[in-house]
Amino acid sequence: MHTRGVYNHDKTLLRARLCQKGYQNRAKPDNKNLPNTIATGIMVLYWGCCMEKYRPRIADDILDFKLRSKGAVLIEGAKWCGKTTTALQVAKSVLLMQENTTQNLEMAELASSRLLQGESPRLIDEWQLAPRLWDAVRVEVDRRDRFGQFILTGSAVPPDNKDIHHTGTGRITRMRMRPMSLYESGESTGEVSLADLFSGTGEAAGENKANLDEVAFWICRGGWPKAIDQQTDVALQQAFDYYDAVAESDISRVDDVERDAERTGRLLRSYARFVGSQVKIPTIIEDMKANDVDSLSEVTIRSYINALKKIFVIEDAPAWNPNLRSKTAIRISDTRYFTDPSIATAALGIGPGDLINDLKSMGLFFENLCIRDLRVYAEKIGGSIYHYRDKSGLECDAVIHLRNGSFGLVEIKLGGDALIEEGVKTLTAVEERLDTKKMKMPAFKMILTATGQYAYKRKDGILNIPIGCLKD
Repeated sequence: MHTRGVYNHDKTLLRARLCQKGYQNRAKPDNKNLPNTIATGIMVLYWGCCMEKYRPRIADDILDFKLRSKGAVLIEGAKWCGKTTTALQVAKSVLLMQENTTQNLEMAELASSRLLQGESPRLIDEWQLAPRLWDAVRVEVDRRDRFGQFILTGSAVPPDNKDIHHTGTGRITRMRMRPMSLYESGESTGEVSLADLFSGTGEAAGENKANLDEVAFWICRGGWPKAIDQQTDVALQQAFDYYDAVAESDISRVDDVERDAERTGRLLRSYARFVGSQVKIPTIIEDMKANDVDSLSEVTIRSYINALKKIFVIEDAPAWNPNLRSKTAIRISDTRYFTDPSIATAALGIGPGDLINDLKSMGLFFENLCIRDLRVYAEKIGGSIYHYRDKSGLECDAVIHLRNGSFGLVEIKLGGDALIEEGVKTLTAVEERLDTKKMKMPAFKMILTATGQYAYKRKDGILNIPIGCLKD
């Protein structure tokens, strides 16, 4: 049982309180009549009791560093991806805005500084429900003049910024959490480190233990912490439940604008059909019109898409704009992706067997899985993921770009000699177009695959790495 992060009160007393109130069976504590400090400790202990097996996250180290370098840390990301659980590993006190919501909102309006009282670092969960807390945290960080004071978590951005009067620059730093990568969920061996590939200290060697059926399951299950280690049917159900919650309520709650659940579902299905492409909004509208009796405007669909971005359901990849030898025009449209591939398969109502029977579609959803994992791994080393495409149609699935200008080129393929050789040609062609007098050479060129027994470096220097061997 995890008790790390519990208030520095006598844990024996807290356990006694839990038993006294009947919490030993993990019913959610009713702390309305308890002193604030004891109630806070009980809530942290309650959450700890529910986390029987905390799987270490790559975000743990990121959070630790950010707490040591700023007064407050904002953790953003999709609902259910593990933000609160990760924050609770280091929090010494906690405010759950969704507990006693009315009271907390009133306090945020009238005496927000009272909500910030508690041992540091203090976790404020779902802070966006009371945007005034942002400025209150900034002011308190200034007053204390110390690092590591607050952790804010949010599964949506505030509906508007009218109650936020300062960016928080210099006081509040941000980090993004996503559903678990395969390394975090224990399915990747982690024998090949992305950081080591950039530094040149690592060896591209490892043995892949995954087969195509397992990869299909991972795509549909997703990286939702609650889905890991569950029976197959239970694990797969989590993505469908997430999809239903988004369509039926979450997309409207983000900014208190009522949106139609059926239309949201149609948009998500259309987005899933175009995953990995640079399709324009008008094309999405045309795809939706076949099943929508009402007229659809671009303004309406953009509103829906922006709402989905605000709750971190979709996360498009921006275009990479390198220095080229020629004047070849670079396409600047974003590439469509979900924060987790399971949202796409849930939207379409398909499962692992459907993917195995349609490998072309599986390849696109596998690409989304790889983009998710690369984002998680790149976050640790200060990197971002881009997509390259020019007017000739030449494109590179992923460009991992670090702050120091280093970058790696990645082509994503299910596997098989023909597809791998196709990826090799693409990587070679992209490298040849780069003006290396104005920018660095690629730190590496990689074919990222679903299958293949080994991770290795080819004679031409290109890396062949199964996703089941990769880590940060």
